[in-house]
Amino acid sequence: MKVADIMQTNLETIGPDDTAADAVAVLAGQHVSGLPVVDHRKHLMGVVSTTDILDLLAETEDADHRGAVLDRTLVREIMTAKPITIDPDADIHEAARQMLYGEIHRLFVEFDEALVGVVTQSDIVGAVAGAKL
Repeated sequence: MKVADIMQTNLETIGPDDTAADAVAVLAGQHVSGLPVVDHRKHLMGVVSTTDILDLLAETEDADHRGAVLDRTLVREIMTAKPITIDPDADIHEAARQMLYGEIHRLFVEFDEALVGVVTQSDIVGAVAGAKL
């Protein structure tokens, strides 16, 4: 089975110059734990996750100022640049290995340097549970 068979293609994205507050709104609204960060040409630049947001907030000792920190921090300042990607034709076993050894929860799927989807640990577990393998 290939990554293309189980990947999600309807992706919400965020820009590098959006704020951390914008990222929180999209993460919460979409019920996801990570967002691809794309430039104006829709090329993948990085990923911003709930962990990145929590790390930012943990650095802010004064709870009253956390909202201001989210409003003034740009996504580019907290994102993980150059996330690990995978080809849609890769086997899902390879995707699982990359996630396991990279200690990551998702792989963005690129084809011809364009973001085409995401495959998550949950997608792989769903394929196994549904005996799609």
